[in-house]
Amino acid sequence: MFNKRNSIVQVEESNEFAPKFDQNGLIVVTTVDISNNEILMTGYMNQEALKKTITTKEAHYYSRSHQAIWHKGATSGYIQKVIEILVDDDQDALCMKVEIGENGASCHVGYKSCFYRKIKLEDNQNKVELEDLGHKKVFDPKKVYGDTPNPTKL
Repeated sequence: MFNKRNSIVQVEESNEFAPKFDQNGLIVVTTVDISNNEILMTGYMNQEALKKTITTKEAHYYSRSHQAIWHKGATSGYIQKVIEILVDDDQDALCMKVEIGENGASCHVGYKSCFYRKIKLEDNQNKVELEDLGHKKVFDPKKVYGDTPNPTKL
């Protein structure tokens, strides 16, 4: 399904898809809401997850913590329907535009977007702090995921 990387011209200027996966076999993917370009999440795909995403037109990612492919929304019901996948200039990063519906979510913490805080850039000489952006949770993770282990690793 993917072309072998043969030349810079091929990678940068041709219409051949020749993605560059990192030393762990992964490529970074930033996912945005097609309706308003809000960044929903950043994740990774291996070749199999990327193939599944392209063929099913539903987002599949590779979980580094679980070392497994996961179909985004399979548990929560908030499936990411893939509308467009953009490829950067050297084909080592993807930007995926998806539909999640008006009341959809992409964050396992319960928010629409995984990006619900920002770094305070002022008064940060001694300690960097985060500021909540005031987003409301779309769902209660305890009700949706139950006893499933949290994917966040310390």
